[in-house]
Amino acid sequence: MNVAGIKAVDIADGPGVRVSLFVSGCTHHCKGCFQPETWDFDYGEPYTAETGQKIIDLLQPQYIRGLSLLGGEPFEPENQAVLVTLLRRIRAELPGKDIWCYSGYTFEELTGASRARCDVTDEMLSLIDVLVDGEFIEAQRNLSLRFRGSENQRLLDLPASLRRGEPVLWRG
Repeated sequence: MNVAGIKAVDIADGPGVRVSLFVSGCTHHCKGCFQPETWDFDYGEPYTAETGQKIIDLLQPQYIRGLSLLGGEPFEPENQAVLVTLLRRIRAELPGKDIWCYSGYTFEELTGASRARCDVTDEMLSLIDVLVDGEFIEAQRNLSLRFRGSENQRLLDLPASLRRGEPVLWRG
């Protein structure tokens, strides 16, 4: 997996002050994407053990609420195995931090039959608190929306959604 970038202090991609990890690789190719360079799986730098440690270190301060995963596409099968390892570590070492993930895949695609599914998809879903799901649709772009770019995208309470087997909106 390649990393397109890391924001040490981000207030746009979830509540509070966050660390954001932008992964490379996306097959959605949404029209109007704000980071089309991240579609390329080879864009950026390879994820290493040092990258993981840097993220853990950045998450340490008490004022950091959590981690946001963005892309590219975190749920591309090529990215999931590395991300699951990082998320496991965050849950073990920093259990008070929340984890958000932005995905062009819908909840239904991630839990059903889709090209996103691989052997670690269910575990990755179980480690995330809020899923912002759905492709960015330029015709539904709305800058007044909280933590999302187009009106079709949903903010989902992922643990509640997984328990019910259907999307449950995050009420934050």
